[in-house]
Amino acid sequence: VQLQAFGGGLVQTGDSLRLSCAASGLIPSNYAMGWFRQGPGKEREFVSGISGSNTSYGDSVKGRFTISRGKATNTVYLQMNNLNPEDTAAYYCALSLRGRTIYTRGASYDYWGQGTLVTVSS
Repeated sequence: VQLQAFGGGLVQTGDSLRLSCAASGLIPSNYAMGWFRQGPGKEREFVSGISGSNTSYGDSVKGRFTISRGKATNTVYLQMNNLNPEDTAAYYCALSLRGRTIYTRGASYDYWGQGTLVTVSS
């Protein structure tokens, strides 16, 4: 399985971006896919995950970010609204083959994309 994340860029505070993660081949929708991020000098942080119709969000992005799957289920999107400088980070998508649970620990994910950089200026 290969994951490719894209859609990052340089935006201003309050702007929106949509990240995409494309997986090679079809991924069953009941497997969890997640987004993590790592900002400068920060630890990796769980952002959001989706498994079937279930979603989960980190506290810092609740109400601003929305995760969804494409119809073919091999693409996952992260709609990010009302961005602020604290959202500046490299964003990584990941796939867990461990069942339906949306894990918030990166160690529970088996495949990772290469990351896409999001920079939010003040």
